[in-house]
Parts: sequence; C-alpha cells; structure tokens
Amino acid sequence: MTVTIYHNPDCGTSRNTLAMIRQSGVEPVIVEYLKAPPSRARIRDLVAAAGLTLREALRIMDTPYDTLGLADPALGDDALLDAIEAHPILLNRPFVETEKGTRLCRPSELVLDILDNPDIGPFVKEDGEVVVDEAGRRVG
Repeated sequence: MTVTIYHNPDCGTSRNTLAMIRQSGVEPVIVEYLKAPPSRARIRDLVAAAGLTLREALRIMDTPYDTLGLADPALGDDALLDAIEAHPILLNRPFVETEKGTRLCRPSELVLDILDNPDIGPFVKEDGEVVVDEAGRRVG
C-alpha cells in the first residue's frame, strides 16, 4: 500500500500520525509541505478527498489567519488558496492519503481508519495519551 503524509515535523500530531503509519509496517512517502508546498490543484484534491471544505482545512492557531482576515465568510476558495499559497502553514496537517481514502488526521489516530494494517499493537502518543492499549484495543 502506498501511503503519503503531508507532514510538518514540528507538529506533535503529525509526528504521532507518522509513527502510527510506520508502526503499521509501512514507510510512507513524506511530503514536508512547508518546504515543498502542494499546488493549488493538489490542495483542492486533498481537501475534497477528505470530505472537507477548504475553509475547514485551514489552520487557525499559530498562523497569520487572523492578521489576513480569513474569518471573513465573504472570502471564496480562490482567496483562501491565495493565502495558503503565500503562507503554507495555513493548511492544516497532517493530511494522509492511502488506497483506502484521504483524511486530515486530527486527531492523529484517524489514520488507523485508512491503513491496510490498523492493528498496530500498543501505541502511546508523545504526550502520554494511549491510543491502542496492550490488548490491541483502540482507546477513546
């Protein structure tokens, strides 16, 4: 199975998602989207495949969202894409694509729904939150 993650190594959610993918036995294609931003068309495709609107895929915290006035409901997708193109940090992360689907993996354990092998064994997030317990059951 091919797995692609749009990843920010500075983001704990993204690191946890990547760790779960690897624990499933897959080495994914890693796109560090802040270094190599996806095209406008690719962003549209990712967001649509995840079942989201472009506005729902925006990251608000620790971004220029407020400064740019992106909360204005009159702004259409082209204006939002302009903003993401200028400031890739505005695209929420991590997006993960597999043959089973595309998800914005917030929380990170959503990735388990689209992996060929979701039975990854025990998994604890960086912050200590248990995702999969010692018996292999998803917690939460």
